[in-house]
Amino acid sequence: MLTHSLLDIYRKETEEELNQILAYWLEHTFDEEQGGFYGRIDNDNNVDKIAPKGAVLNSRILWAFTAAYRATKNEIYLQAAERAFNYIAVHFIDKEFGGVYWTVDYLGHPLDTKKQIYALAFALYGITEYLQCRESETARSLAMDLFNTIEKYSFDTKRGGYFEAFARDWKEMNDLRLSAKDANEKKTMNTHLHVLEAYTNLYRIWPDDLLKNSIAGLTRNFLEHFTDKTSGHLILFFDENWNPRPGPVSYGHDIEATWLLLEAAEAIQDEALIKSAKSNAIFITNAVIEGLDSDGGLWYEYDPIQKHLIKEKHSWPQAEAMVGFFNAWQITNNHRYLTLSYNSWNFTKKYIKDTAKGEWYWGVLEDHQPMLSNDKVGIWKCPYHNSRACMQIMQRTLAAAQ
Repeated sequence: MLTHSLLDIYRKETEEELNQILAYWLEHTFDEEQGGFYGRIDNDNNVDKIAPKGAVLNSRILWAFTAAYRATKNEIYLQAAERAFNYIAVHFIDKEFGGVYWTVDYLGHPLDTKKQIYALAFALYGITEYLQCRESETARSLAMDLFNTIEKYSFDTKRGGYFEAFARDWKEMNDLRLSAKDANEKKTMNTHLHVLEAYTNLYRIWPDDLLKNSIAGLTRNFLEHFTDKTSGHLILFFDENWNPRPGPVSYGHDIEATWLLLEAAEAIQDEALIKSAKSNAIFITNAVIEGLDSDGGLWYEYDPIQKHLIKEKHSWPQAEAMVGFFNAWQITNNHRYLTLSYNSWNFTKKYIKDTAKGEWYWGVLEDHQPMLSNDKVGIWKCPYHNSRACMQIMQRTLAAAQ
């Protein structure tokens, strides 16, 4: 298939998919009784009306609908974004100690009040996206408060980087884990990646020198610490002194980081960092290729110590593979990467997309059977990776065709 024809097909398919994804969220997720959005919907679209509501879920909903409005100018998306912003501002912001609660109950009351920096980053990410289409003093004030709070409590002034989590009142606590599967360490790749993502978005509306330095520092953290110079994979966990801790290879995070790092370097227009980020992107992308199956899907994780591959293909790594491989093609003009990107999309269409009940499955097993026990909507299942991949491909195919 000729490149320009492939780009045209890819753009049209992902634009259609974006609208189908968001149509699901518009139809199924509005909590008309308690406000905001439901906290959990199972794979059969059964709503759990009393499920807790997560900061990450709501922040990602805010980001997705705002970004989709900016991409399509569909007013319905902006209305959904306003619904998400208002719920976050009223229910998730800790007005006494700052930051956001990890969860609130279905009535909107604080539930898990720990301060996970990952959650603050996503709240900042969603709010800064909202500010790019809706001027709001409330939103601007919240964005600045979140940035200043992260810098005040999380930034390590001695060694660089950001600490993982705190108690509600910002005192130290023993369990810093983002989820049960994570290592209990003070610095993690995942949180740093999404702080970088949020800061990059903030810089688009507030090109401040302090913020620029923070973005540059975060980017160097990835180049100097998180990227394993031998394997090309990301090291997921560190102690406060940047000593690496054992952890799996996460193929989805690897490929996601490749394009987010370059996006950050380009946003602050640092030519040296742009050059390094491009080189690093190809280095990591080539390492990720080992995690591809013959069907075009990307495996979830590999344990290098036990030499064990988790033979599941979760939905979000496929979305990130679409963008990451496309990004590698744009850097190198090597058509192999474009093919890999489109292969990821073909795999997703065939196995990940739930054509009967909407949205995407959590993932599939080795035999391509859907992981039906996992939710369609939940603390972690959000319209973020998939809608963002669609919008990224829409933008990138258009730019590449010009």
